Amino acid sequence: MPETVEEISEKPEVREELARTAGEKPREKVKARGRDKFWFVTHALLLVGCAIIYFLLGSELIPLPQSNVDLARRILRGAILIVILLAIAKTISVYGLGKIADASTRFTLRRVQRLIVGLLIALIVLSVIFVNWYAALTALGVGSVIVALAVQTPMKSFIGWIYILVRRPYRVGDRIKIGDATGDVIDVSYLDTTLWEFGGQYLSTDHPSGRIIKFPNEKVLDELVYNYSWPLFPYIWNEIKFSIAYQSDLEFVAKTMQEIAEAELGEEMMERVEVFRNLLAKTPVDELEVHERPRVIFRVNENTWLDAIVRYVIPPREAGRIKTRLIKKLLDALNAAPDKVMFPAGANR
Repeated sequence: MPETVEEISEKPEVREELARTAGEKPREKVKARGRDKFWFVTHALLLVGCAIIYFLLGSELIPLPQSNVDLARRILRGAILIVILLAIAKTISVYGLGKIADASTRFTLRRVQRLIVGLLIALIVLSVIFVNWYAALTALGVGSVIVALAVQTPMKSFIGWIYILVRRPYRVGDRIKIGDATGDVIDVSYLDTTLWEFGGQYLSTDHPSGRIIKFPNEKVLDELVYNYSWPLFPYIWNEIKFSIAYQSDLEFVAKTMQEIAEAELGEEMMERVEVFRNLLAKTPVDELEVHERPRVIFRVNENTWLDAIVRYVIPPREAGRIKTRLIKKLLDALNAAPDKVMFPAGANR
């Protein structure tokens, strides 16, 4: 039975290659940090303090009118529930989510956890104010409708956040293009996404521009999203093109360019292409030329020369650096054989 994409991604060799490319280090055993321990102790002390005051109010040691006692005890019950909720959330965050190896998944789940905790705290507060759960839920429902009607655009962005969460067009850490914006995702909040821009108006390469881009999450519902960091294949195909004369020794050009690209990329490209082939085999796409090693092809230019193109696969964040190294080495080798490689006048020199 053919393997699924998910099964391929779980293969040790595939996971090892993806982790190596992402620069991930082996996860150490999860331990509570000093700050986490401080919060655990604080929660315990608050819980004990609230419990003591709650029982004191029920005794005759604190003379208060019964109506005031009931209100105070109701508030204390709410406070105790909130403290317990926060303690449980902290425990899940440290010992549950902390075990997740993927940083992007941890970030997203913590956002979801904060949202759920916030909603539960709001429900507890409403139950304290309205005494019974039915009134609290009714108030929460009516309030939600009013807020939704008043802020339709933010609500659409919140729906966009849920879409990002479920469909995962991108995650924190991914390199994407959406509309005219290109960058690395550094934050996905409930209402907007923040990119660390690369390229942009003032640069011709994929170097970070130093600017950040914010856009509402609703944009993901209306725009095409190009993701350069798909977890199962976080690579892109890239190519370098030189224009050469028809009289050039094409066999020499192809051999030289391929050998230099292979020496620069090593065996890593073969491993990446193997991942690509495995994934491609699970799709309806067939008869697609995918070569394990850098390939050189020739195309007729619209002017009076040929284009010699070397094509290879690399991690997107290394595209500019690798291309710069390859161009220098390729030109050195090609220019060293002027009798076999003839550039049109004024081209490539």
